[in-house]
Amino acid sequence: MTEWSVTEPTKLAPADPVTRLRVRIVNGAVNVVGTDEGSARVEVSEVEGPPLLVSQDGSTLTVGYEDLQWKSALKWLDRKEFRRRAVVSVAVPAGVDVELAVVGAEAVVTGITGRTEVRGVSGDTTLLRLSGPVRAESVSGSLEAQSVTGALRINSVTGDVTVIEGAGASVRAETVSGDMAIDLDPAELDGPPADIRLSSLSGEVAIRLPHPADARVEANTTTGSVSNAFEDLRVAGQWGTKSVTGTLGSGRGTLKATTVSGSIALLRRPESEEDGGATSSPTPSATGKVL
Repeated sequence: MTEWSVTEPTKLAPADPVTRLRVRIVNGAVNVVGTDEGSARVEVSEVEGPPLLVSQDGSTLTVGYEDLQWKSALKWLDRKEFRRRAVVSVAVPAGVDVELAVVGAEAVVTGITGRTEVRGVSGDTTLLRLSGPVRAESVSGSLEAQSVTGALRINSVTGDVTVIEGAGASVRAETVSGDMAIDLDPAELDGPPADIRLSSLSGEVAIRLPHPADARVEANTTTGSVSNAFEDLRVAGQWGTKSVTGTLGSGRGTLKATTVSGSIALLRRPESEEDGGATSSPTPSATGKVL
């Protein structure tokens, strides 16, 4: 096992191959980038408080603090004695498995084809161009996933969830009071059927479906409002529970969305440039406005 104790800005280049990356920090930022290179590189540009430990045990590279453990990540916010900050950038082979646990720190993960798992208490998380399975959890920080093609699982308490150009066949997202804006753009219409399941207690839910859409749709809200941009879908209910149901295209995929008091909006994504429409547009909100 090789270990470095980092107390000032530094750059490290672990010699052995890396197949697993673990990062655990409080405050600051962490940026993980998948590359075509066979080796890993670590740059610590800021560090305050106790030493930041960087270690390599076999093919596992770990960056974090000795007193912070992965399983207790969501309890770190209760530790008032934590007075620390670190800004870390890590470049790793794209196929590694990535585990991040952060409190009060921004996290960005880009270009990973292996498994990605992020746990955060506060601080925003951004996931870009990930093709492996992804699981992200947050208490109050926002979660944004863009061009993610792997199976996506998101859980948030009060943080908002945004999926832009989501091309994965499977998306699961749950919030308590955070809003959800889901923009779906399957990369291959002849690929596996999409399975989209969204749930919120009081957050607003907006889903923008691709053109052409191909799914069985079931969206329900107990006390919120609904809006629907598709003629083939039926809106039912005037008082109390409201629903939007029906089949788009041949109904290969599945879209289920539920909320108790939040509103639900089903929006039509602009046609692609090949079909004579726009190539992109702003992300929708659940009220039908754009963000």
